[in-house]
Amino acid sequence: MASGDRWDDNWLVIGAEVTTPAANWSFTDSCLLVDEARELSAWLRAVAYGRRPDTKPDPEGHLVPDLSFLEPVLAFSQVWWHDGTGVLRVHLSLEAAPPRRQNENPDLYQYVIDVETDQAELMRAAEEWDQRLARFPLR
Repeated sequence: MASGDRWDDNWLVIGAEVTTPAANWSFTDSCLLVDEARELSAWLRAVAYGRRPDTKPDPEGHLVPDLSFLEPVLAFSQVWWHDGTGVLRVHLSLEAAPPRRQNENPDLYQYVIDVETDQAELMRAAEEWDQRLARFPLR
């Protein structure tokens, strides 16, 4: 995290290792602001309690996330949710996309990974996310 600038001080460097049947890769990018990162745990809890609608493709068939951020590197959507279980979609663009796709200039949010989950897993993930964010107050 940078220091000394009100805007830069609120960027978080997010890193992830991604494993799919087609490829494995990792990324690290300063792609979330502190307040945006807090939105993620609130969104996870809303999904866990069945308070988010399922996300459908737009009229042109493009996948549109229902949680996106200023930097369009990561985004999330709910594919379906019923009785405490469902599928969430992680949208990976730009620096987070698979290396073979980063130079293709694809539309944003179109590379996705669907994750099967349940209410307990989402609540644990939201709690862990909040615990990690506690060291990063909004500046």
